[in-house]
Amino acid sequence: MLNKMGKLGGLFEKRNGHPLADARELQQIVSELPKDNAFKALDEIGGWLESLLAAGDFPVERLFDAGRQLEDAAIPHLRRLSREYLHTIRLSRAEEKRLWVINGGFWKLLSSVYEQALDGMLAKGMSPDVAKHVLPALCTRLIAALRSVVKWEQFHYGPTPPELWQRMGRVLMIAEDAGVANRLVNLGGQQGNASALGEYRKVMVFQAASMDSLLPLEIELAERFIAHFLGEFEFSSVAEHDSVYWVDLRLAQPPLRLARMPAEAAATQRFFKPGRAHDAMRAVLQTLEQGGDLPEEIKLGSQYQAKTLIPVLRHLCAYLAPIPPQRRHDRHRVKHRMSVLNGLVNAFVAFSGEFGGRPAGLQIESWVVENVSRGGFGALLNNIPGEWLKVGALLAMQPEGGQNWLLGCVRRYHRESPTDARVGIETLARIVEAAELKPKMASSYAAVAGIPSLLLLEGNAPGELRIILPPYSFDPRESFEYVHNGRRVVLEPLLIVEQTSDYELARYRLVPPA
Repeated sequence: MLNKMGKLGGLFEKRNGHPLADARELQQIVSELPKDNAFKALDEIGGWLESLLAAGDFPVERLFDAGRQLEDAAIPHLRRLSREYLHTIRLSRAEEKRLWVINGGFWKLLSSVYEQALDGMLAKGMSPDVAKHVLPALCTRLIAALRSVVKWEQFHYGPTPPELWQRMGRVLMIAEDAGVANRLVNLGGQQGNASALGEYRKVMVFQAASMDSLLPLEIELAERFIAHFLGEFEFSSVAEHDSVYWVDLRLAQPPLRLARMPAEAAATQRFFKPGRAHDAMRAVLQTLEQGGDLPEEIKLGSQYQAKTLIPVLRHLCAYLAPIPPQRRHDRHRVKHRMSVLNGLVNAFVAFSGEFGGRPAGLQIESWVVENVSRGGFGALLNNIPGEWLKVGALLAMQPEGGQNWLLGCVRRYHRESPTDARVGIETLARIVEAAELKPKMASSYAAVAGIPSLLLLEGNAPGELRIILPPYSFDPRESFEYVHNGRRVVLEPLLIVEQTSDYELARYRLVPPA
């Protein structure tokens, strides 16, 4: 479709003082963008997009084409920086923010350019050729750009501006009114074909999947799974008895769980349910859990191990189910402070008990607990701490006025503002012992350093012990031992339960003394 646009040159030849208004100059500018420096190329492209927004007399007929060519030129660089953002194990906070600003900022600029082009076309009135060939591509690319804004905001765990949903809804209504919402267009590069309606449905399901408990790479994989299974979900313009989520295209609000029917039916309401998608995702999950391979037709952009994909599919199967998950434990509203230490090393010091319950010299955070359940806490942070705060962060927690420390993990993270956030914390254990584990074969050598670990002394199967270890410490072939009350305790590995960038949680069998 976009190749056909190039043949409509007569529609787009009006001269203007801006260099991008001339087709040849635009092509030359794009061809001279840096090929091997993603940062420099995206900086230049961002500058050109800003210039388009500032050019009040830029010809409307050429604005979309300029934005489209700049987007196509940017895609390879955006992919490179996205891979760096998602796959680099320990990005500094400064580098993480730089990559996030570049990627998210690009999509914000591009969507504004496309919106300006759409508004200009609507104000001027579109010829049949432009309406037929340009409008489907413009609406599709605009919703896709706004969908990328939503995703990059989710990488930082919100808040997603509600007006994004109103903007996307408006574009979809324009495409529907023109009869082009289902028209497939080529998005350029390796992005494939898409439609305005398809792009909107992707972001609907993405929002409904409740990504606050996933890491950025898992969020990216979840989006790709959703795109693959999109055709199996069932969408409708009227509420059905088993509809699960709904949205109103006119409103500045995201899709919501359909707890009850809307007060009034409206033509702008949209509903969806998992349909066959739930069983299809469960089938792939079962295949992976049983040691099988990911079906070849599912394209995730790279090769991933099953242990990376299984948590993502489990999450999607839970939240995109005919009956979404309810809370396992009742919440009780409270209001008290809690001291928090982050990371395994700090938690080891806290649970060693060598400092009378309040380790000296460590940076202790003070969080406000808002609710408590049997499973954990909900807390409000008025000042978001350093780069360590993320889903999967290990925490040692001490309620105000108490002496005992609890061990927990951040399971949900949602930013309310640039400085405020809410976190959901799962309590891993209330009775914990700090111990230095040594490989069994090396224990006789005093010079061998022990591995700082946390023994969870509750919630274990008979004859077993759950242990928090530093990342990459678990080896199914290696036993550990440690000294407890003057006696040597031997631990044989069973399996690893969980891995995050902060720790590993593994099960070990307690070997009876000989």
